[in-house]
Amino acid sequence: MGTRKKNLETAIKALDGFNDIDVRAVSGFYRTQPQNYIDQDWFVNAVLKIETSLDPDALLSALKAVEKKLDRDGKPFRFGPRIIDLDIIYYDELVFKNQELEIPHPRMHERCFVLVPMCDIGADAVHPVFHLKPGDLLENIEKKETQKVIFLDKEA
Repeated sequence: MGTRKKNLETAIKALDGFNDIDVRAVSGFYRTQPQNYIDQDWFVNAVLKIETSLDPDALLSALKAVEKKLDRDGKPFRFGPRIIDLDIIYYDELVFKNQELEIPHPRMHERCFVLVPMCDIGADAVHPVFHLKPGDLLENIEKKETQKVIFLDKEA
């Protein structure tokens, strides 16, 4: 919701402002069709590569703090419109699950809006469960269906 590109830029700056988080790379920005609940505006998505001394749970808490700061009301329902949504996709080669968090992200391999920007900055990253690179995972999706992902110039 709102000015989607600016929301994303603000979230990136907020994350880079944490003492324990260093943003190392930012993918291109992409306009993408909403998934699941489709009666809403298109999203703007990107992928970040960070370095952190935080453990996965503490990193998730930091992401949720940024979400809360930018969107005090939060999303009205699951997959509904929101100002910002931050997820952990990978954490090194860790495979991890608790009540709050699953790494790697359990649906990332089904989402072009994750895999396309991931190819920008992490094309050689290997999924720790499927043992495939983002481009290979993307090919698997594209054989089944088309999800629209459109590059959006950061300067536009």
